[in-house]
Amino acid sequence: MKEQLKLYEDKMEKTLNNLLEEYAGIRAGRANPHVLDKIKVDYYGSPTPIQQVGNISVPEARIIVIQPWEKSLLKAIEKAIQTSDLGINPNNDGTCIRLIFPEMTEDRRKELSKDVKKKGENAKVAIRNIRRDANDTFKKMEKNDEITEDELKEATDKMQKITDKAIEKVDKAVDNKTKEILTV
Repeated sequence: MKEQLKLYEDKMEKTLNNLLEEYAGIRAGRANPHVLDKIKVDYYGSPTPIQQVGNISVPEARIIVIQPWEKSLLKAIEKAIQTSDLGINPNNDGTCIRLIFPEMTEDRRKELSKDVKKKGENAKVAIRNIRRDANDTFKKMEKNDEITEDELKEATDKMQKITDKAIEKVDKAVDNKTKEILTV
């Protein structure tokens, strides 16, 4: 029974971690190297994460500099950024690539905060689905006489507490990211 609870708790934790990874990729006015996490560069025929082909630094609040290990990769990195959904035009000076993030408009901030809330809601739905699956499993166990009715009640109560904690963490993550986006 304990291992069942742990299994579902781990699934909820993965859902939360997935949400936090998605939030790391949302740019909030400041340059954040995590916006490049999903971008792959064609490196000798194989798609390679941009972090593995160069040094990424943030010299100023709204600038990311990508210094490739090999100069020949400049064009490939530039192309990968242009074809991504980043929405920023890379500046190639022959030695490195600069990404200059424009100041976000009020409308863009509101749009992003709505997106953050939507992603948070999706994570909550996923967590509730995990709870439902857990409770179904416990009911089947009780039906097959693997656990007693009291153990079923105890398991569903514990599952609800785990769910409440996970949803609280999602709410906190949503609030933090929304504050970050709306801060000018």
